[in-house]
Amino acid sequence: MKIRALVVLFFSLLPAHAADKPKLTLDEFFNFVGFTDVKISPDGHAVVIGTHRADWDQSIFRKDLWLYRDDSSGNGTLFQLTQSGHDSQPQWSPDGRWIAFLSERKTKKEKESDNESKSEDTAQLYLISASGGESFSVTQGEEEVHAFSWSGDSRTLYFATRTPWTKVQKDAYKKEWKDVSQYRAAERGDMIFSIAVADALSRNANAAAKVSNDAKNESDATPGSHPLANTSWRVQQIVTSLDGSKLAFVTTSVSERQEKVSEFEIYSVDLANASPDRPPHQVTHNEAVENNLHWAADNRHVFFTVEVGDITGHYRDLQPHLYWADVETGEVQQWAKDFPGAIDRYDIAGNQVLVAGKHATEVPLYSSAKPSDSFTKLNGWAGTYERVSAADHSPRVAVVYSSLQKPTEVYLAESADKLQDARPITAFNKLFAERDLPQGKPYKWKADDGTAVEGMLIYPPGRFEAKNLPMFVLIHGGPADADGNHFEADWYQWDRLAATQNWLVFEPNYRGSSGYGDKFLTEIVPQIVSRPGKDILEGVDALVKDGIADPNQLAVGGYSYGGYMTNWLITQTTRFKAAVTGAGAVEHIANWGNDDTTFDDAYFLGGLPWEAQQRYHDEAAIYQINKVRTPTHIVGGANDIRVAVAENYLLDHALHNLGVPSTLLIFPGEGHSLNKNPWHGKIKVREELKWLEKYGGNPGH
Repeated sequence: MKIRALVVLFFSLLPAHAADKPKLTLDEFFNFVGFTDVKISPDGHAVVIGTHRADWDQSIFRKDLWLYRDDSSGNGTLFQLTQSGHDSQPQWSPDGRWIAFLSERKTKKEKESDNESKSEDTAQLYLISASGGESFSVTQGEEEVHAFSWSGDSRTLYFATRTPWTKVQKDAYKKEWKDVSQYRAAERGDMIFSIAVADALSRNANAAAKVSNDAKNESDATPGSHPLANTSWRVQQIVTSLDGSKLAFVTTSVSERQEKVSEFEIYSVDLANASPDRPPHQVTHNEAVENNLHWAADNRHVFFTVEVGDITGHYRDLQPHLYWADVETGEVQQWAKDFPGAIDRYDIAGNQVLVAGKHATEVPLYSSAKPSDSFTKLNGWAGTYERVSAADHSPRVAVVYSSLQKPTEVYLAESADKLQDARPITAFNKLFAERDLPQGKPYKWKADDGTAVEGMLIYPPGRFEAKNLPMFVLIHGGPADADGNHFEADWYQWDRLAATQNWLVFEPNYRGSSGYGDKFLTEIVPQIVSRPGKDILEGVDALVKDGIADPNQLAVGGYSYGGYMTNWLITQTTRFKAAVTGAGAVEHIANWGNDDTTFDDAYFLGGLPWEAQQRYHDEAAIYQINKVRTPTHIVGGANDIRVAVAENYLLDHALHNLGVPSTLLIFPGEGHSLNKNPWHGKIKVREELKWLEKYGGNPGH
């Protein structure tokens, strides 16, 4: 009786949440809803929200727009604004009456004549009233709309497409080249057009007056549109100055491959003197890939961030920083030079800049009023602010927020200094809060050269801070990324599922990760895998030494750059019982030639293949593949050009030749990101979990 009483007492002292909440299942995990866009209305009383979620019946990811609007009680309602499943990139008109967006939906006529010959639909510009109702297309034709922007008075829309051809030009090209693909040579640059909203409304109201391209036998240009400017490159984004006098746009390569850094620059157009015969004014001249444009309130400066590269000299990868450029002089300034982290997202609130800045494992919101000021951290919650949208004529701010145990949702704050009182306006992911989720915390260790390195530990549900746990090392991609205090649930970030199956998940922010300063990030050069590989293995050693990880139950995995690292690490040690890898290179010469981001690969390795031959050899897993003993599961997208799918075949062929247990899954139609068919990502993770259970030495849950 005493023993029974002690047992009852013991179980009564266990954490209540483990018994009260069921564990997360694979099916539930993949019903996570992501947010692609959050834009608050100019008056602050409405928010348009873009969602991304799986449609299992149609085997697609739906992209829908939703609208939250305040009601008379001061609360609000959320309703679905569009229904096609192909809608994204919403922008409010400055007067708040309209929402413009891009859609890849088919028209009724296209559906009737669809012969399945096209693998993708063409994105066109649409309008819908902020009060709801039916949307209608503003643009038409075979050319895809790449970017668009509103005029300051809401009367005009500016948009960019590839320079249209006439029917005569298209017929002549087809006659000469038949079905031959002219790689790169067949591409052409973009034209920026304007179209009056009144004309678009009139054309929609009188559908019979619409003129088809076949009937008019002219060009693919949208009827009623007027050319303003052209460029040799593809237009990635257009923004209009607040006074409506100028456009700024940023370019990318026509092939959408990062081959020459000179193809990525910011330009401006004076609308009073706009003409396709007059070249746009080039604002920037640097070796950086600029993006995320936004006009400053002075109508003279354009804000931007840098994806890769450096504005100050020769190409090198730094963390994303915030800059602005004087469109007249071209002078560029960095905001808050002393900020050690990476700028993920930002928006402009009057004369203030609101910044989501990644610093170590947290992404707080900061504000600043001028370039020389340091960022001031706002009083928000611990965790990650992924997006921020400020209203033009209201102090209200909309944000996307999450933390390890708080699923991602959209919140509305009365002002930037009242973030802690923000209220959720969506509940798409509420089921996750009803499940027994893993807990986590940061973990720090010292590398062999004394550098402090950090990562995240995600513990099995109900076993927070337990010891001697089976450990799965899940390595993030990038490399300029970092794991931290945020919520994510998809084929790429599946730590919560692994933890639910009794794994301690170790997510190392190795050398090359963002959020720890430029020096930390650049120390990956030119040891693209060997330096971060040491960081990761030293983190594993520290966890074993601290009694946290069981040295006899270790597994490793990652995707993209995480796949690079996994492929390298299994050549450096046999301590991992199982490996799961995806879209990771095992050599660098062919990968450089097939990659769509070639200049950063060459930078990481200290030169082009013919300039750094030995390093391309020394940093390649394939030349040490005979050391591998770890059973390895491999995945890849059939159409991947970020990391050529051939790298997956090469790894599998080598392991098969060596007699090392391996399996390879190829997902048809997928590129680097598995964003075409949700079943592919679900099958990927399902099989990876099975592989870890089969070979990893973990008895599971």
